[in-house]
Amino acid sequence: MIIQSIQVQTEVFPLKKPFKTALRTATEIENVFVYVQLEDGIVGVGAAAPTLAITGESKESIEMILKSVLAPLLVGRDIRNINEISLLIEGSCVANTSAKAAMEIALYDALCQYLNLPLYQYLGGRTNPLKNDMTVSVGTVDEMCRDASQNIKDGFSTLKIKVGKDWEKDVQRIMAIREKVGNDVAIRVDANQGWTPRQAVSIIQELEQLNANLELIEQPVQAGNIEGLKFVKQNVKTPIMADESLFSPEDAVRLIKEDAVDLLNIKLMKTGGIRRAMQIADIAERANIPCMIGSMMETSVSVIAAAHIATAHPNIQKIDLDAPLWLRNQDFDGIEFIGDEVHLSSLPGLGLNRRLSKSLR
Repeated sequence: MIIQSIQVQTEVFPLKKPFKTALRTATEIENVFVYVQLEDGIVGVGAAAPTLAITGESKESIEMILKSVLAPLLVGRDIRNINEISLLIEGSCVANTSAKAAMEIALYDALCQYLNLPLYQYLGGRTNPLKNDMTVSVGTVDEMCRDASQNIKDGFSTLKIKVGKDWEKDVQRIMAIREKVGNDVAIRVDANQGWTPRQAVSIIQELEQLNANLELIEQPVQAGNIEGLKFVKQNVKTPIMADESLFSPEDAVRLIKEDAVDLLNIKLMKTGGIRRAMQIADIAERANIPCMIGSMMETSVSVIAAAHIATAHPNIQKIDLDAPLWLRNQDFDGIEFIGDEVHLSSLPGLGLNRRLSKSLR
């Protein structure tokens, strides 16, 4: 089944409220969509989220790679040779992982529609229920406590607290939220590289002494500081998870060999696609390192792809896929959020009921 054409389209999605982390503040997001059309008319859809602060990619760079590098390489190839195509994408250029992920998501969507299988079935079938968290972005103590309380009312039992922008106030923020929501709520803390290793150890040890009862600390130090991650892990009791430090299977091997973390956070925009995400989860499984799958600020297209991987791979034990809940509206479905439960469609591919690119109508 031959790939006949590939189209690219960028859209802007306003957020319900500003999303603030130690790295950036967003009031809207741009997503670049790619549409892969097969010779029988099947259309697969993928999407990329430009995140300069993490992947180094802009809307313009993603569009350029998709249109000028990947599309000419893939048109005319047989979609059934998905591993060969995935290797071609991987070797087409250095980095540009979000653009590569968008293309690979679209290809898997098209292939699974052709095979008449949901993506999770193609990847091995259901193994895990999907229980989501909800993010509390950086703000004043009062703002963060108010948002945390509302998230609990909305049916979430796990919160992800963004900190790292002002390390001297982070303990106050976290403890205020813990007091507000009580001890039955799981709290994950994401510093987004905002602490030095010694700051991280000091903060986490203080939180442990205060009985904050945290599920994990995500990426406390700079992405490239693997020794710093290891230093933090060795000096605290709370589990430490890598996010920005993990892009590739090679990164996973290094983090595991160095005994630098307790968990790994996989994101498609960092891995460059579905095949490498599954490889990371496999590597971690052999080392008894559990994985989470998360997302940037993305639309449901790429989040759905991540959810299919999460439900299919037994080592992906946690998810952080609340990004679509921050959007005012979008034109794709195929995923249902009921409180902290995530339900996937059983339609073929990603299961999208989609609005096609105008050029494909």
